[in-house]
Amino acid sequence: MVRIAVKVAKGPKEIKPQKTSVWICMCGLSKSQPFCDSSHKKTLDEKDDKLYVYDPATGKRSEEDGEMEESGCCGGGCCEDKGHKSN
Repeated sequence: MVRIAVKVAKGPKEIKPQKTSVWICMCGLSKSQPFCDSSHKKTLDEKDDKLYVYDPATGKRSEEDGEMEESGCCGGGCCEDKGHKSN
């Protein structure tokens, strides 16, 4: 099964247990899911209105031709499938 996961966060989420913090991946690039492995550093120069694709085998990034809509939708149809409306 193939799945596209649209992630917009560019950093991890900190979970504060009693003694030490645990960092949860929010960008979707960590090889140690659900934990952060600092892969989010690849996203620091991304533009908010562009769609980027990361090759899971190599980690290399490519930029898609289309721009993201103001709603944050890539226009690929996945938002409509979940009942969301794109512009």
